[in-house]
Amino acid sequence: MQKTINILNKRAKFDYEILDKYTAGIVLTGTEIKSIRLGKASIAESFCEFSNHELFLINATIEEYLYGTHYNHKAKSERKLLLNKKELKKLEKDSDNKGLTIVPLRLFTNEKGLAKIEIALCRGKKNYDKRETLKEKDTQRDLDRVKKRF
Repeated sequence: MQKTINILNKRAKFDYEILDKYTAGIVLTGTEIKSIRLGKASIAESFCEFSNHELFLINATIEEYLYGTHYNHKAKSERKLLLNKKELKKLEKDSDNKGLTIVPLRLFTNEKGLAKIEIALCRGKKNYDKRETLKEKDTQRDLDRVKKRF
């Protein structure tokens, strides 16, 4: 059994209101999947964009494979995402709306060892929404502390 990789975009839930979630495959080369399986990837500042009716992951960092040769990949490059045609059309139509964007939430490997990415259609939060989120987290943390004592 392989260990499962779970790389999160922690800022996404804080900065965006999540409307819809999708799971997509990624087109990778051999050294890219090896780096992901070692956990050497980051999707913190990445986003998704349409080009010629195809969805691409932009600004995601997958570090170069340590044992790679001259066939090694570039750390930051566009990577094509694989979705059903119906899902692509729906996402492209929805992302054209003002204020909506597609953000990766989680990069993981499934039980077969394939790399998948969970993307979401999101709307950006305002500053007062972010403050409300922080207040909710603080009150929940305080409640958990009180419950733990009793």
